[in-house]
Amino acid sequence: MPLYHLLLLAVIQGVTEFLPISSSGHLILLPGLTGMADQGLVIDVAVHVGTLGAVVLYFRKDVALALGGLGRLARGQIDTTGAFLALCLIVATIPVMILGLVIKLTGLDEALRSIAVIGWTMLLFGLLLWVVDMRAPRVRKAPQWTLKHAIIMGLWQAVALIPGTSRSGITITGARALGYDRVGAARLSMLMSIPTILIAGLVVGGEVVLDADMAMLRDGAIAAAFAFASALAALAVMMRLARSISFTPYVLYRVILGLVLLYVAYV
Repeated sequence: MPLYHLLLLAVIQGVTEFLPISSSGHLILLPGLTGMADQGLVIDVAVHVGTLGAVVLYFRKDVALALGGLGRLARGQIDTTGAFLALCLIVATIPVMILGLVIKLTGLDEALRSIAVIGWTMLLFGLLLWVVDMRAPRVRKAPQWTLKHAIIMGLWQAVALIPGTSRSGITITGARALGYDRVGAARLSMLMSIPTILIAGLVVGGEVVLDADMAMLRDGAIAAAFAFASALAALAVMMRLARSISFTPYVLYRVILGLVLLYVAYV
């Protein structure tokens, strides 16, 4: 695969994975609107590995805390902050795993990969984010996460299986609706992405990587490195902006793109 194509895919994935504008939607649109060849599962897995590395590095203290609590959680002891955080992350991941399996087994995953679907989800869920962000109180911080809120945010996250919804966007919307401030909502959303991306990568990754040749694995390594760098930059920018401005700039982008896609789909 040409280097410019790998770079483009990696940057799109890296930037859009954590900004509330939908990485899956953009990756589907790239071959659909430009005529470029589909990148294939090896590259898809590679760029997700790159973004996973970025979020783990950026939130390394929280990740270390949760990993440290896994042992106690495995023994049925939820008596530390780390054990409780690990429990919440596991619980928040269950809905997306169940719904993802249902969508895969019913073949709905292919049916949902259309410009019209992405246009509507870009537009409607973008407007939902704006309404919630403008009206919801900002009274909770990320450390105040509860098991009940983890379940609710997990259900929101499952909706992101519809392309164009945006996993980060819908979980930030859910967190803001629960009263978390913008920084706390973004932080919880990013932490929830770790087990979700990890499981998705493991599901597809093993078989795909074993079947890939050396050239494809080399391309995957290059794509992962580019995705890591762009995702790390996007994370830093988003977390900084969350402290000072609303999510309105992302909403405006979503609305404009959604309208353009609906025009392409129906006109």
